[in-house]
Amino acid sequence: MTALKLNEGRMDRAARIVIGVLLVAVGFAMMGTWGLILGLMGLVPLITGLTGWCPLYALFGINTCKLIHH
Repeated sequence: MTALKLNEGRMDRAARIVIGVLLVAVGFAMMGTWGLILGLMGLVPLITGLTGWCPLYALFGINTCKLIHH
């Protein structure tokens, strides 16, 4: 198994985590089918924000991570 290369910058990751947590929380509060859908949708930005890797970014060659390599 290979390690995933980070492709999300700090602000990108922070925004994804905040949006993901909000969507999961609102989905949990709503309950029912729409709440479940919203909560599951919130897991996507939350997980990508926590891992720092977005599969769509990788697919399209996008990288918002500004790591300095020495």
